[in-house]
Formats: sequence, structure tokens, C-alpha cells
Amino acid sequence: MDGGPRVPEQRCAGSVAMAGTGAIAESKSQALRFSVLGPVRAWRGESALNTGSPQQRALLAALLLREGRTATAAELIDALWGTEPPSQALAALRTYASRLRKVLDPDVLVSESGGYAVRGLREGALDLAAAQELATRAEKARGGNDLGRARELLRDALDLWDGEPLAGVPGPYAEAQRARLEEWRLGLLEARLDMDLEQGCHAEAVSELTALTAAHPLRERLRELLMLALYRGGRQAEALAVYADTRRLLAEELGVDPRPGLSELQQRILQADPALAEPSAPAAEPAAAVVRPAQLPASVPDFTGRATFVTELSEVLSSASETEGRVMAVSALAGIGGVGKTTLAVHVAHRARPAFPDGQLYVDLQGAGPRPAEPETVLGSFLRALGTADSAIPDSLEERAALYRSILDGRRVLVLLDNAKDAAQVRPLLPGTEGCAALVTSRVRMLDLAGAHLVDLDVMAPDEALALFTRIVGEERVAAEREAALDVVAACGFLPLAIRIAASRLAARRTWTVSVLAAKLADGRRRLDELQAGDLAVKATFDLGYGQLEPAQARAFRLLGLADGPDVSLAAAAAVLDLPAEQTEDLLESLVDTSLLESAAPGRYRFHDLVRLYARACAEREERPPSERAAALSRLLDFYLATTAGVYAIERPGDRLVDHLEPAGVPALVFPDRRAAQDWLYSEAVPLLACVRQSSSGPTLRRAVDLLWAAVDLAESGANFKEYEAAGAALRDAAHSARDGRAEGRAFLVLANARHWSGQFAQADEEARQALALSEAADDPLPRCWAANILGAFSFYQSRYAEAEEYLERAIREFRACGDLSGAAAALCNLSRLHLQTERADSAVHLARQGTEMYEELGHSLKAANGHYALGLALGASGRLDDAAAHLDQALPVFRAGRQRLWEGMTLFRLAELDLLAQRPAQAAAYAEMALTPLGEIGGEWRRGNVLTVLGKALDGIGHTGRAQVCWREALDIYERLASPEAAEVRALLAPVSAA
Repeated sequence: MDGGPRVPEQRCAGSVAMAGTGAIAESKSQALRFSVLGPVRAWRGESALNTGSPQQRALLAALLLREGRTATAAELIDALWGTEPPSQALAALRTYASRLRKVLDPDVLVSESGGYAVRGLREGALDLAAAQELATRAEKARGGNDLGRARELLRDALDLWDGEPLAGVPGPYAEAQRARLEEWRLGLLEARLDMDLEQGCHAEAVSELTALTAAHPLRERLRELLMLALYRGGRQAEALAVYADTRRLLAEELGVDPRPGLSELQQRILQADPALAEPSAPAAEPAAAVVRPAQLPASVPDFTGRATFVTELSEVLSSASETEGRVMAVSALAGIGGVGKTTLAVHVAHRARPAFPDGQLYVDLQGAGPRPAEPETVLGSFLRALGTADSAIPDSLEERAALYRSILDGRRVLVLLDNAKDAAQVRPLLPGTEGCAALVTSRVRMLDLAGAHLVDLDVMAPDEALALFTRIVGEERVAAEREAALDVVAACGFLPLAIRIAASRLAARRTWTVSVLAAKLADGRRRLDELQAGDLAVKATFDLGYGQLEPAQARAFRLLGLADGPDVSLAAAAAVLDLPAEQTEDLLESLVDTSLLESAAPGRYRFHDLVRLYARACAEREERPPSERAAALSRLLDFYLATTAGVYAIERPGDRLVDHLEPAGVPALVFPDRRAAQDWLYSEAVPLLACVRQSSSGPTLRRAVDLLWAAVDLAESGANFKEYEAAGAALRDAAHSARDGRAEGRAFLVLANARHWSGQFAQADEEARQALALSEAADDPLPRCWAANILGAFSFYQSRYAEAEEYLERAIREFRACGDLSGAAAALCNLSRLHLQTERADSAVHLARQGTEMYEELGHSLKAANGHYALGLALGASGRLDDAAAHLDQALPVFRAGRQRLWEGMTLFRLAELDLLAQRPAQAAAYAEMALTPLGEIGGEWRRGNVLTVLGKALDGIGHTGRAQVCWREALDIYERLASPEAAEVRALLAPVSAA
């Protein structure tokens, strides 16, 4: 960043003013602000000032850029008019100065030694001065290895630009300054982009760098950064193509070869240099301040015993931070549930905190549950804890793991991975660099975790178990009944969890003696004969805790354990228990106090995995009548169905789906606005889908299918697509087995929609046909309408235009017959697409406009965005490119706010197509690059092939022919795998290259 323009030093207000006038001058000029990083403008407070004619603004700019020094009349004349000034130049100069003095106050623009100067401005009054200050601070932050702060400061500096510097200002001086300021801006941009790549934000940088290299094709540093960003994003062929394009361009335009740095980068890419895969410098957090996570759970104050293990593990951890060049230390603790793995690991981790000053990360991997945590999800939370912005977190597991390791490189961080399923779950979460360490707990011995220090944790020794019991219950009570206390810890199988639960219950019952507790444990009905045998030992301690619950607490414990979801919200729990929310909360909090339930977050609760199994066993054994278990789960399903239907109605006013769903016997939650409703749906996605799968039989089947249909946003957004699709398949199979044609038809419809969004068109087409046939047989009108609409879309995709038109016109008729104007609007928009393809542009515009107006009359903002999308396509095909872009621009923020990733990506893709038609290839390339990100998550390979084709055309248009060919080859590979007709167009695009 060295070599930037010098900035006026306007920081000594009034220093040259006459005595007695300094305070007045400072007061008058205090609110003045000026800009030169765009049009030359002035403000007093928030009021814009009239700075006059272009020559008058040229005078103001020349004075502002003189750093507060006096400029002579001759210098100013030369600045304004160059070597050929008008005959009355001096008089004109004085006139301009006089006018400016009246606008700015006499004491700001001063006459001195036959010239002029601007004086007395407050600090930061000039945007250029503010930008220079931010750039200087950014350079210092980067020198201190605080890349996150440096990036933020540079972004702030660059945000001060408002178009071309000194815009509209004439004269040779302004022209020279304009070029200098633009060069400085590009230097700041390159510095910021360089830091973006150092922090692993290569995916986001590609779009911006593509546009910049198009605007500045001979700037080799931008080309170098683009090559690196592409390579780190797994696009090696495109990176090499950038070099080939650059070499050709430099030879044609300048007759020179690329500079050595660019050529060296090409060679390193060809050799797959491992050093290129990671940032070249230690990656600090991209946050405003250094983030040092401290996520360790609290250590229990009564930790007892385990001295040998504590010493052993502490030595292993300390070796990671003290031994130079040692790879990170990994210790894996294994043992049965309840043996105290987590307690020991947390205790050791707290002792080791001073050796890991850069932070401690913690996660419960839920390895003993039915759905262990996905490594990519855990990495996302770790990256956020380390200060990485959501927008900078890549999508794939490999990219997240690479960024995670890069951020931890050079830092001393301890990672505690609790309750792991196996080594495969753990490996991506290991830091991988010296100075860091990982502690892992699991029920299995991780023999296949290379290099790990394995520790097998057994039950406590009798003296340790008695000491733990004593610390919780109290020395006085135990001393009086030592033998009974030994009987208690022996009955607990010396398992720490069992001892802790038993002792806590006794400590809370001051009227009990230790002998009473021992007698209860001696009762065969309260514990198993073989307490020391694995999970049975834990069950015995749970029996003890459960036996002390009040009847209402015990019922809540049993019924809540029936649900399959990883956790449960307070509102959902109230539905399960059929109690008011306040009473439910009291019960749940009392269960938290007994350690039989955990508070995952405010308003959310979860069981330890073993406690959940125990609770279910209790429910199966004790719940009377047995139908109450089914009733509890039915109420949970009703709660989700009613509330999800309410969310659907808020998102899609006028849509009749909610009128065709199975009735729910539980009232829905009420939301203050659309955003709150949407937040609820996404926060409840995992337990909701678990409830769907759990309800896929018997009398709850139809409601489960309807719940999945109403929760359509979970699939259309791409957020929970795989789980949604799996639930749909399970419901389809269950409905078929139950011979329930209505439920099966709706399940097929749900699946057809899901396959559509993922680009599985052939499979979706078949499922839509099944949905149509079944809904006709069951006389189920709304699914029949939607099935016809979907079949029309699929027929269109597969170029069966006559069939598509027949289906879509049928859908419009039947939607209107059902009174579903929202569905009719959707079919009209689809029919518009068909008319476009069959060269009926005018009617396509009419149909799309009709559909959009229907959506807007219904107040349906989300689906109105789909209407604007269709209208944008129709207008674009009619040659009205600006109108088309306006409608797509109107749709894009709605899709983003609604978390509709598929439609966000498709809208960006269509904007790229419009820019290509408008001969704006650089902007088209930027939109296409942005479209690749959401369409990489949902949309399927066919849509990705379409985006790559357009991206290739845009790149070719800005001279990046090598990258264009790489994109086309990838698109051709996709089309050929799918046997898509679009392959012919791509072959034609590649044909000139093959011929050459």
C-alpha cells in the first residue's frame, strides 16, 4: 500500500487564523465535509452545498489536494487550463475563488501571497484523507497479522469511492490526479483480495476477480490472484487457462511475456504444489478483533480422583505446546456410557488452558445417538467461533476442513471432541498443525485414528468412588454411615455418572439417611443384578433418579423421550404433554435440575442419548393406557402440522393448500411477522423431519404426508433437501404398504417436487405421473392440480411442448375450479415459459404479467418474485432487456430474504444471460459466477451445466478464452452424462478450438 497519494493535513484547525477569529473559524467550518473520490462535492452537516461550474469545482479540487498549502495563481491557472489558458484566466480564477468563499465561509478559503489555500478543516472532513487513514491502519493491522481487521479497514476505505474520482472536473491537473487515485484504488483492491485468499475466501473472490480482470485486462497482479483463487477452489484447468489467456493477450497487445511471478505460479499449479492449496500466510480471523473461543463446558467443582489419568493426559497436551516442530497431540478416551469420559476430558482441558492461549473449542458429536453430528456442520460452527463470517465459509467438507486448518496454523488451540461416533467422524475436525491439540471421547476405542494416544477409562476405584460420593453428600453424613455409603457406591457399579445422580438425589433430601438410599439401591426392582455390565449400570442409576420424581415429572420424562428429534422446543414439549407452556416449562426445568434432562439453549431441551433410551423403556413399561404413547406423538405431529401450515399461509397468502390438509388437533403457534415464522420453520427443521419419519404408519400417516407437503420450503431452499427427500421416500413406501392411495399420491407429489428442485427430471416426471393417477383415483383435487402443473414443467424441460401446453392449461382450469388463484398464477408463469420457447413472445409477456398481478393481488410476495422472474424472462426474449433486468432485480432480494437458494441462483443466472445479450460480458461473468454457488447446493447438474455454458460465453467475451473452454468442456461432460440436447450447442462452441 506504499506510494499512495499524499493527503491534505487538515488537522490543525485555526492554526494560521488571526487572533480572535480562530474559534469562530473553527466553529463555522466544523461541519464542512468534502469528497473527491467521486464527484467533487461539499456539505455542511447533511446539507449539500452548490460548488458551482466545472471550472469552479476544479479549483476546489486543486486546493483540497494541496494538503492545506498555498497554491499560487499561476499554479492554479495551469491546473485548470494547462498550457492554453483563456485571456481572462486570472480574473476568472478570482471570480471562482470569491464564489467558493461565499459558499464555504471566508475563513476556510483564504488568500495568501497572491494565491489561495483551504484551511481550518476538521479531521476526516475530506473523504480522501479518511481513506488514507483507513489504508494506513489496515497496513499496520496486516503487519500485526490481524488479517480480519485489515480486510475490514480496506473494505471501509474502498467504500468511500463513489464512482470515478474528480468526476466531471476538467483540466490537466484533475486528469493526472484521477489516474493516480484510480491506480491507488486498484492497489487497495489487490491488497484486500490478496488477504481474502490468505483467509481461504477463494470462492467468493472468483466472481470479483473475473470482473476486475475484464475491466483491467493487462493488470497481471489481478490475473495472478484469479489463478490462485480458481486453483484453491478446485478449478485447476480454469486457473491454467487464465495464464494462457494472459500470455496471449500480453503478446498481442504489448509484445511481452508474463512477468516471472505469474509464470512461476503457472508452474506451481502444473506441479500441484501443496503449498498453493493453503493460504500463504497464517490466517487470522476475519472479524473486527481477534477471536479466542472459550467453549469448554464448566468443570465440575467436585471432580474427584483419576489422578493418574489427569497427569498422563496433561503431559500429552503440554507436549503439543512445548515441543518445537511436534505435530498436534491427539488423545482419545474410550469407555462405557457414564464412566466419566466427558467430565475427565473437561477437567484436563481446563487445566491445560494456559498452554493454549489462542482458545479452546468444544462440540458434542452425538456419536451414540441415531444421527451423529455431520463433520461439515461442526466445522461450520468452529469456523464461526474462530471469527469467520458466514459468507466466507465454503460449502464442502474438504474446503471447510482446509480453511479450518489454515486458520489454526500458527495458533495454539485445544479442541475437545466429545461423544464421537468413530474415527471417520473425528478426522476432519483435527487441527493438523503443531501447537494445537485434540481431546476425543468416545464409546469405542479409536484404533484406526493414526497417531492418537489411546486411553481406556474404567470405573472408579472404590476409594475414589467413595470420595466423589462424600464431596457431593457431605463429610458429616457419610462419616456417620460409612458402610452404607460403601454399599451405595458399590451398588452404583463405581460408575461416576451413577454415583453423581445418586449422591445428588440424597443431597437434595435432607431427611433421608445414607442407609435409606442404600436400602433403595438394594431393592432388586430398582437396579439390575449386574450393575457393572455396560449400559445396565447406567440404567440402574437412572432408575434411582426416576424413582424420586413426582408423578407429573415422571410422566413428562417418559413422554418426551418418545420423540426421535435431537431436541425439543418448549412449545413442542407442551404439545406432547398436553399442558400449558408455563406448566410445561416448570416441569422441564425441574427435570434439568435432576440431571435427567439438559437445557440445550433457552427454550430448547434434550436428553442424553442413554437417558432417552431409558425414558422410552419407562414409557413402554409404565404408560397406561398404552395408547397414551401414541397420543403423545400424535399431539407432537399435530403441533408441527398446525404451525407449519400457519407458516405456509403467511408465506403464501391465497394459496389453498392449507384448506386441503388433514385437520390438526393442537393449536398452532402465532408469529408476529413473516420473518419470525420463517425462522421457526428452519430452526425446527431437524426435529420436524424426524417427527415426519416417526409418524409414517398407522393413523398418523396422512398427517405426516401433509406436514411434509406444507414444509416445502425446507426442500426448495436446499437447506434440508436430503433429509426431506428421504422422508418423502419413506412416506411413499409406507403409504403403498398401507394401500392408502390418497396418502401415496400426495407422497409422490412431494417427491416429484423435491426431485424437480434437485434436477432429477426423469425420476420426477415418473413420480408426478404416479401422483396424478393416484390423486385422480382418490378424487383428491389439489394434488391433481399440482401434479398437472409439475408434469407441464417437466414436459417443457424435455421439449414435449404440445404435451406441456395440455398439462399447463389443464392445471390452470383445475386450480381455478378449486379456487386456488395462487396455483393458477404458478401455472400461468410456467405457460409463459412455454410460449417463449415456442416463439410466442407477446403472449408470454401477457401470461407472465397476468400471473404476477394475481400473486400481488393476493399479497403473495415470495411467489410474486417467481412471477417477476417469469416476466423478466419473457421481456428479455422480447428484446426489452432493461425492463427484464428490472423485474429480475426485484425478485432477487425476495428470494434471498426467503432463503430460496434455488431461485436465487436461477435469478442470477438469468441476469447473466441478459447481460450477455446486452453486450456486457464482464457483468455477465460476475452474475454467472455468483449463480454457481447456490446452484452447487441445489438445482442439479443440468442447471449447473446451463450456468457453465453462459459463464463460458461471458468469459470468451472478455478475452478469457482458455477459461471459457474449460467451462464448456465441464458443461459438455454434464450434458453428455444426462443425454441432454444442450450438448449440441456446447459442441458447436468448442468446435473452433478443435478445428484449430
